[in-house]
Amino acid sequence: MKTKNRTLFSRMCKCYGKQSESHAQAQQTEQEAATLPEVLDEIRDICKDLVLSDDQLRMVMQKLDEEINKGLSKETHNQASVKCFTTYVQDLPDGTEKGNFLALDLGGTNFRVLLITLEGQNFVMKSKIYAIPQSLMLGTGTELFDHIAQCLALFVKDLNLQEHVLPLGFTFSFPLTQEGLTKGYLVRWTKGFSCSGVVNEDVVALLERAIERRNDVKIDVCAILNDTTGTLMSCAWKNRNCRIGLIVGTGTNACYVEKTNNVECAIPGNFEPQKPHMLINTEWGAFGEGGTIDFILTEFDRDVDQTSINPSKQLFEKMISGMYIGELTRLVLQKVVNAGLLFGGRCPSILKTRYKFLTKYVSEIENDAKGKYTNCREVLAEIGLRNVSDQDCENVRYVCSVVSKRAAHLASAGIATLLNRIGEDNVTIGIDGSVYRYHPYFHDLMAEKISQLQSRKFDLMLSKDGSGRGAALVAAVAAGHR
Repeated sequence: MKTKNRTLFSRMCKCYGKQSESHAQAQQTEQEAATLPEVLDEIRDICKDLVLSDDQLRMVMQKLDEEINKGLSKETHNQASVKCFTTYVQDLPDGTEKGNFLALDLGGTNFRVLLITLEGQNFVMKSKIYAIPQSLMLGTGTELFDHIAQCLALFVKDLNLQEHVLPLGFTFSFPLTQEGLTKGYLVRWTKGFSCSGVVNEDVVALLERAIERRNDVKIDVCAILNDTTGTLMSCAWKNRNCRIGLIVGTGTNACYVEKTNNVECAIPGNFEPQKPHMLINTEWGAFGEGGTIDFILTEFDRDVDQTSINPSKQLFEKMISGMYIGELTRLVLQKVVNAGLLFGGRCPSILKTRYKFLTKYVSEIENDAKGKYTNCREVLAEIGLRNVSDQDCENVRYVCSVVSKRAAHLASAGIATLLNRIGEDNVTIGIDGSVYRYHPYFHDLMAEKISQLQSRKFDLMLSKDGSGRGAALVAAVAAGHR
């Protein structure tokens, strides 16, 4: 067998999970390879702008780094698309945290209350989910925070801890302007909330006043944070090298450990300047506002943006996150069908309807083994397409892979930028979010591309319950440094 054929055989063995390199198996594998359909060149051409070169990704890195510098600077912070909000968290867990700590995780129509008991590397977590009726979501801020305080009190009393002073970390997943570890002002409500009397108010103070009105539990709000910071803190408790927290789920965001001297926009008196580091919430989903990444925007990105509820905003997020991956894929598939290159030109109604092609479809389709189309056929049947050919399935999978690979590569460019800023070897990146967690190749795509874009060693670590456990750990660290 020629060297070239042996190489082909080796590749195909990997695809099919073969363990033996016998001549008979080689012949069978090569025959199977010959029968696999090839993606049509016309479809590759339609998708070509979604395939980013390393030079393009390095340009993304350069522009992101420039925006981060703007966000950190006092003079240019207001003009920066990447705001780099200071979290005022300056200490990571060191494993000595001990005691009972509460976490409150508010970010949607339900919220969670958690009690985490820490001792060394051991922890015990108890939690309960409470609903927020729509009447409270649209009522007054006082009513909302009274409801939250009531649920907190019930949770504490159920555990018979009402006589204990419990430090609390508050994960508040709405846009905040933070002026200290325990001071955060709501910029605007999202996710269906419209409570009066909360915008431009300090939400920690609103929660504290609601707890005081009850006067039946002893809760000390030690910190307010978002889920990205919680992800970093949660992973740092297990891995001392964690310096970056990343969310790739419905949205995307990242936080990282920055040198305190570089954080010019931090408010004097609200942090300790002698401490070398501070966690920065980049809010990088907004990267690209103002035209900085127009050079990689495609017709599909512009369609998603222009028809969204926030045109010209959150452009980076619209290229990466789970809220948009399915829609980007739908738009590409619709163009391919309309060009007569897929399904015989038949376009089902779901492919004509915005946001009806779900991001989970992309993960399911790509989870098929090479040359197998079981998941793909199930998804296509669900959207009204039956008896599709292997060729159609291969083309659909290619479109899915192009969209998701670009998302992974853009996230990788962002992480590579942060690794260069940190300037250390063996940094761990804590990651959470449905896209990273459930897409079959997202982790591997990121690991490979980050290595290609920068030279330092790193590790990707799946976070477990960052918004909950991380909030309690921020409270634990803050309480320990008071």
